[in-house]
Amino acid sequence: MLTKRSLLLAAAAIVPLLGLSDAASAKDAKKLGLAVANLQADFFNQIKQSVEAYAKEKGIAVITVDAKGDSATQVSQVQDLVTQNIDALIYIPAGATAATVPTKTAKAAGIPVVNVDRNADGAPGDTFIATDSVNSAKGVCDYIAKQAGGKGEMVIIHGQKGTTPEVDRSKGCGEALKAYPDIKVVGELWSDQWHQDEGFKLAQDLLQAHPNVSIIFGQADALALGAAQAVKVANPDHKVWIAGFDGDVAALKALKDGVFDVTATQQTQGMGRLSVDAAIKLVAGEKLPADQLQDATLTTKDNVAQFIEKHP
Repeated sequence: MLTKRSLLLAAAAIVPLLGLSDAASAKDAKKLGLAVANLQADFFNQIKQSVEAYAKEKGIAVITVDAKGDSATQVSQVQDLVTQNIDALIYIPAGATAATVPTKTAKAAGIPVVNVDRNADGAPGDTFIATDSVNSAKGVCDYIAKQAGGKGEMVIIHGQKGTTPEVDRSKGCGEALKAYPDIKVVGELWSDQWHQDEGFKLAQDLLQAHPNVSIIFGQADALALGAAQAVKVANPDHKVWIAGFDGDVAALKALKDGVFDVTATQQTQGMGRLSVDAAIKLVAGEKLPADQLQDATLTTKDNVAQFIEKHP
């Protein structure tokens, strides 16, 4: 029969073993998978460069794959990454369709997932790193509404339908417009891949249908630059205020030159570094917040120079 003393001694002997077990379960990240939505987009390319550079500083290898905007391709790419013994997956979904599959694939293999910019609805990663698009889009639309005098016809060129940034930027802009009852949204169209040529074509269609438009919100800088081209071609007899979102390198220079009027500069370099740090912590067994939302900076001609010199 065990005495109280023998039970205490047995418990004391187990404690060091538990500590050894915890230490054994903690791992160092040596290889990361980075699944990017589309490297043709400057925003994603900046995150890629930041992830790779920061990981290199820490002696961590990165295997990068580019889905080129195709969800089916990305599913296959992540399946391949899993076979290459990655320690964690940094994942930017290529679209809303099938976005959950790569997350589930990695998780089934015991690989932690850091979602960046876009979350996988119904199967999120272990943490989600993104810009607070709701609040930032609210600021952008409030600014452009004020510049337009609080009245006029407005059109919106959306990003890829159903993706996290498209949904959140729509919500934020809608919240801002509640304060401007004399601004009427007369048309909205959705892009497939957030590209500049799509912005041009969609803006042309909207301007032809609504020639009195005086405000355009392109939910990405590429869409806004395309809209600016369309406005130039249309040559309206009134000022058309144009807003973007992202803080792409080329767009910031265009903003300085007066091609369009306002954007929200995202912390692409910071998001890349934060993604690597998050992956390292997850591999080591740490728990992280479900969401890690970053601020974007409202950017106009008045403050754009600092971001051209050094992107956050």
